[in-house]
Amino acid sequence: MSLEIRLAASTDAFAACNVLRRSIAECCVLDHKNDPAILDAWLGNKTPQMVASWFTSPTNFSLVAVEDGVVVGVALLTAAGKLALCYLLPEARSKGAGKALLARVEQQACSWGVKALQLHSTATGEGFFASQGYIHSGKVRSPYGVETIFFWKQLGEGSPTAGRKRFCNCNNS
Repeated sequence: MSLEIRLAASTDAFAACNVLRRSIAECCVLDHKNDPAILDAWLGNKTPQMVASWFTSPTNFSLVAVEDGVVVGVALLTAAGKLALCYLLPEARSKGAGKALLARVEQQACSWGVKALQLHSTATGEGFFASQGYIHSGKVRSPYGVETIFFWKQLGEGSPTAGRKRFCNCNNS
């Protein structure tokens, strides 16, 4: 199995939309509790047309994770330093695609001069983001009615691990 992290193109929108919709419906049950109203609101803008518009926006940096020719993950960073999307197909979880997407997003944020990355995580993603060095900073209710966890992480030279990373690759796994 080979994993490729690459820039998302508008031609990836249908597959990426499938990733978003399946991940939300199947992996985020702790968050939506199978409430049809919450699911409808959360999934309402997850259409191939909308995803394509996100991918082609000049203020977004969008990635897909592709495994054996199949899009298994999607991530989107805004120019303001917000990780707006980071979702995987259920069967792709815990195989390194999420870490690879996040590492590439962080690299791009640093190249833009972003000092801290921020995101709103689902309860399902809370452990993952905490394990990647993100700091839990409270709860925020989403527009679709789910309580999310606000996380942030300092990037670059001022980050707590920046000095170690300069001298060795011990943190690059």
